[in-house]
Amino acid sequence: MATKTDGIQEEEISKLEEGTLGTGVARLRPSSCVVTIQKVIAEVIGTYFVIFTGCGAVVVNKIYGSVTFPGICVVWGLIVMVMVYSLGHISGAHFNPSVTITFAIFRRFPFRQVPIYIGAQVAGSLLASTTLDLLFEVTPEAFFGTVPAGSDVQSFVLEIIITFLLLLVVSGVSTDHRAVGELAGIVVGMTVLLNVFVAGPISGASMNPARTIGPAIVKGQFKGLWVYMVGPLIGAIAGAFTYNLMRFTDKPLSEITKSSSFLNRSQKS
Repeated sequence: MATKTDGIQEEEISKLEEGTLGTGVARLRPSSCVVTIQKVIAEVIGTYFVIFTGCGAVVVNKIYGSVTFPGICVVWGLIVMVMVYSLGHISGAHFNPSVTITFAIFRRFPFRQVPIYIGAQVAGSLLASTTLDLLFEVTPEAFFGTVPAGSDVQSFVLEIIITFLLLLVVSGVSTDHRAVGELAGIVVGMTVLLNVFVAGPISGASMNPARTIGPAIVKGQFKGLWVYMVGPLIGAIAGAFTYNLMRFTDKPLSEITKSSSFLNRSQKS
């Protein structure tokens, strides 16, 4: 027995078949402008808390001596991991101009959004640095930015190496569908932690131009700034390039290991 509801459903089906209903549905979808704004907000907030928490640990340790260097390393790794899991599904969780530029170069990110993302990241860093400067008595000895402890060249080379490792890892867990994507946040966070352990006492282990430029502008400390603008970018591009050289196929692991291997035998059993 035909009812009014049936008639409405039949009308909607006919509209869908004719393509007229699709126009109405499209109007309900958020515009690209709204989506971009959401991504920008996520990048600002994510970068803010990465800088506020990581640099905050540095300030608290230098003023009160209660965090210790291993604690600072753990804080940097944890905050990156937390922000990746919290905001990665919205903006991709770059929080780093080197990551954004590198993804754009290797066609994992649209070039037109690069300036917007970098602006958001620098804004987040400036806001976090200003917050820390207002909350604490930041003396020159308690500066929470990154300054070469030795020569500029030493820190420059270190920044290239540790950012190379970071983007090698990021490229593996975020751009290759064969990787275990659910562990991306943990792996990236642990990579940051390890890099801070190794390079922290020498270069500050920036790996991120936004991490350096925010504190530098707020406190007017520009010593060795070029190191942290150029080094991470070179390391990031080299790391992503190296991973793309190794990724010789887009086939899943199950197809690559069809020979008589342990993986293949375990799958059959």
